[in-house]
Amino acid sequence: MSPNNDSAGKSQITIVGGGIAGLVAAIACAEEGAKVRLVEAHERLGGRGRSTDGPYKANLGPHAMYKDGAFWRWMRERDILPEHNGARLTGVRLRMGGTLRRTPPLGSLPAILRLRGREAPVATDFRTWMATHVDDDTAAMLSSGAGVFTFHHDPGELSAAFVWPRMVRLLLTAPSIVRYPVAGWSTLVETLEKRVRELGVMVETGTRMEELPATPTIVATELEQARELLGDDSLRWQSGRTLCLDVGVRHRRGDPTIVADLDESGWIGRYSGANPTIAPDGEELIQAQMPIRPGETADLAAARLERFLDLSIQDWRERETWRRRQVMDARSGALDMPGSSWRDRPAVDRGDGVFLAGDMVAAEGMLAEVSWASAIEASRLALQALSTTRPQLRKVA
Repeated sequence: MSPNNDSAGKSQITIVGGGIAGLVAAIACAEEGAKVRLVEAHERLGGRGRSTDGPYKANLGPHAMYKDGAFWRWMRERDILPEHNGARLTGVRLRMGGTLRRTPPLGSLPAILRLRGREAPVATDFRTWMATHVDDDTAAMLSSGAGVFTFHHDPGELSAAFVWPRMVRLLLTAPSIVRYPVAGWSTLVETLEKRVRELGVMVETGTRMEELPATPTIVATELEQARELLGDDSLRWQSGRTLCLDVGVRHRRGDPTIVADLDESGWIGRYSGANPTIAPDGEELIQAQMPIRPGETADLAAARLERFLDLSIQDWRERETWRRRQVMDARSGALDMPGSSWRDRPAVDRGDGVFLAGDMVAAEGMLAEVSWASAIEASRLALQALSTTRPQLRKVA
């Protein structure tokens, strides 16, 4: 759909979508002195960054921040980094061969750790590449372990260059880089929104865009909505499809903090263990996920996930106080297959003053970091486009 380029609209940058990418783009543009309009279809900002209201602060899927990344540094430089807690590494368990273990096979660790500085190939799948360095069982174990950040039923089939650096950052680096915002992921949204409003951005919620506004415009929506708004069917990329189950349970001493599923690529996190503010006193919030296999129904995936919980969390059904189930379909970030990388994803610059931002776009990073990186690039390009009509932009401190 062609943008409506009225002369009045050219004096501002319009951002469609008020999730993490849209909020970052609004800040980046406004800090450079641009007039910014941020339009969000829902009544609240935050997109998939919102947490549930009420006593249980559950996210739309497991969320975390990473303290070694550029997004973290950007927030810290602006003094908008939300209050946060570190990950608790006590109480970690592994499902291997249908049983629960405290440690991986120790004999495989030296070979794995020696690979940390190795660059993985783009054209080869992760399982095949790993099998050239370790035995097949270890390659399969590592492949399943990547489910925590891919939300994919078979992470081993993804590009080695996609999986390996993320695995090194998340699973093979000590101390842990994982951090959780106090009171849930919405805390992060609130810090970004506060900065947006301080900068004087015009925020419109409850407004759904039916056609592109005057350019320059940053479209910071999910690809499905961007396809519709731009009329561009090429805006597609592979993502995960997983069954998520959030469960509130009464506290019991000895529950594991994390259970990594090295059999079926699932994951269980008792996130209230590191962040007690997300559950009522005396209770715990567990967020678990199980990738859905091709041709499998959500109910069958849920049954597999509940069996995983049965093995991992003693008497969780009898202690259950709250539950939420959801399917995350194409809502858990981009996945790169062998022969492709982030550079092959939908480009930020769509031409004619339209720019794309989000976690499925051509930008570097892991999960939400891609939203940040694409938003920064989209903002740079939008400001450049705006400067042709407003060369006197003045940076805001």
